[in-house]
Amino acid sequence: MENQKNNVLLKLFTSTLYLSTFTFGGGYVIVTLLKDRFVDHYHWIDEEEMLDLVAIAQSSPGAIAVNGAIVVGYKLAGIPGVLISVLGAVIPPMVILSLVSMCYTAFSTNPFIAAMLSGMRAGVGAVIASVVWDMGRNVVKTKDWVNIAVMLISFCASYFGGVNVVFIILAVALFGMIRSIIAGKSAGTTDAFSSEKRSEKEGSHS
Repeated sequence: MENQKNNVLLKLFTSTLYLSTFTFGGGYVIVTLLKDRFVDHYHWIDEEEMLDLVAIAQSSPGAIAVNGAIVVGYKLAGIPGVLISVLGAVIPPMVILSLVSMCYTAFSTNPFIAAMLSGMRAGVGAVIASVVWDMGRNVVKTKDWVNIAVMLISFCASYFGGVNVVFIILAVALFGMIRSIIAGKSAGTTDAFSSEKRSEKEGSHS
């Protein structure tokens, strides 16, 4: 059991270290890589749960890359998983940015570096589009029309309406909470009604 836990922690560290090292263009890129590693490769997390973890990471303060590593690490190995994941996610940018800052002037005026970054931006755009497609497709697969409507309204409000993402996140979080409360009450009422019917049937048979 101890060896298995150590193996999970080792894979968690090497995975977050690798993903953080080769993630360029913002935290949303790492969402696809986390899914590819932990859902498709290791099969430690299913797609629906990964969506929930990404939603938590997005709605929490801080960089989504670190937040994503935290929620995945906690899901897989608790607090030790959080510490290992954060360490793996933080080391590459800390080292790379430290080296870049030492040569910032040379990098900022180098046409080859500028061309390389321009090409990377195009690739990052494709990766982010892939994230949107995968996550949107998973929401549609649930066939929950309320969730689909919320997704479309949120997209239109952000893209066309210019509504701040923070307000959208707070609004849909409040909506989800209210919906869960109503669903819980409805389930409780249904269970109570079913119990009452069973009691009546048992009484009539006796």
